[in-house]
Parts: sequence; structure tokens; C-alpha cells
Amino acid sequence: MKAERSDDLKLKALKRGHLAEYRAALCLILKGYRIVAMRYRTRLGEIDIIARRADLIACVEVKARRSFDDAVFAVSSTAQRRIRAASEVWLSRQGDFHRLSLRYDIVAVMPWRWPRHLTDAF
Repeated sequence: MKAERSDDLKLKALKRGHLAEYRAALCLILKGYRIVAMRYRTRLGEIDIIARRADLIACVEVKARRSFDDAVFAVSSTAQRRIRAASEVWLSRQGDFHRLSLRYDIVAVMPWRWPRHLTDAF
């Protein structure tokens, strides 16, 4: 029984995370970004959302937390390193990589609020 509850909690957290990512993507689309990739994975790390506006690439970490500060401080230096490593892999595979600017953002998704987009977060 204990394993079942643990699995249920993991599934619930996964669903909550995916919903937060979709809410964040909608927020970015309404701000004029085009979503290039979601949940981009490499063996070096993962990027929740890769969004593009003109020649700007935003690698976005999405955090669903109770407050904006909790979300921002939840992105550890280890997570930042992994996101940067994954972004370099993604960028190297783009034909127009030489003209693209790269930025690292955070979107905080809080209950009953519109997601907040922190640009150039790290």
C-alpha cells in the first residue's frame, strides 16, 4: 500500500509539473515567443521550454511553487549548470546558431495566478 501511495504522489507531481509547463508556454506565446521545444533532454541536462523571438533563444526553467520567491530560489546552481550544458547541445544543432542570442529565464507558476516570467534569471 505504501508503494501505491508513493506512486500516486509521483504521478500527481508529474501531472502538476506538466500543467505548469503548459501554462508557462501559453504565457510565453502571448508575449510573442514561439515555442521551439518542450522538455528538451540530453544526457547532460534538460530544458523545460526553449522559446524563440526573432534571434533570441530563451531557455526557460519552469517552477510551480506557492510564491514567486520560492520558485526562483528553487533553481539551484546545479540545475543552472545542467540547463546551460543542454542549451549548448541544442544550440550546436541549429543551422543559424551563429546569429542567435541565448538567455536563461525562469517562469514561476503559482496557484490561482498568472505565471510570472523572469528574464535573464541566471
